[in-house]
Amino acid sequence: MANTYSQIYIQVIFAVQNRKAIIRPEWEEELYKYMTGIVQNKGQKMLSINGTHNHIHFFIGMKPSCCLSDLIREIKKSSGSFIKERRFTPFRDQWQEGFGAFSYGHSQMTDVIKYIENQKEHHRKKTFREEYMDFLKPLKLNSKMNMFLNG
Repeated sequence: MANTYSQIYIQVIFAVQNRKAIIRPEWEEELYKYMTGIVQNKGQKMLSINGTHNHIHFFIGMKPSCCLSDLIREIKKSSGSFIKERRFTPFRDQWQEGFGAFSYGHSQMTDVIKYIENQKEHHRKKTFREEYMDFLKPLKLNSKMNMFLNG
C-alpha cells in the first residue's frame, strides 16, 4: 500500500488458561523478548510489553494490513511452544482462548506505555477481573465477555 499513512495503536490483553499463576519472574523477560520478536517479524511495532503471573499486556503500533486475530493466534501458539521447549513450567497449561484488544490515539501512547510498565504494582491493588471490567465499562457486556472473564 504505497503512500498509506496510519496511526493504529492497540493494547492486547490475554491470560493463562484458568488464570493459573505460571508466568515466573525468572523467565518472563525472556518470554517478552520472544513475543516482541514475533510481533516485529510480522511487520508490527512493539511499543510496550509486561504482565503478571497470570496474564500479559502488550501495546503495538499496527499496520492496516495486519489481521490482529492472526497475529495474536501466532503469538499464543509460538510462545506456548517456546515455554514448553524451554521447560519454564511443569504445567501443561496454555493461553486462554480469546483476548481483549483496545485502541488508543497517538496522544494516549505515553499513558498506555506507563500503565503497561507498571503492571505488577497495579495488580497489587486490583485483580485481573477488576481491571478487565474497567476496560469494558463503556461497553455492554454480553455472555461471551462474561465467559472470557470467568475463565
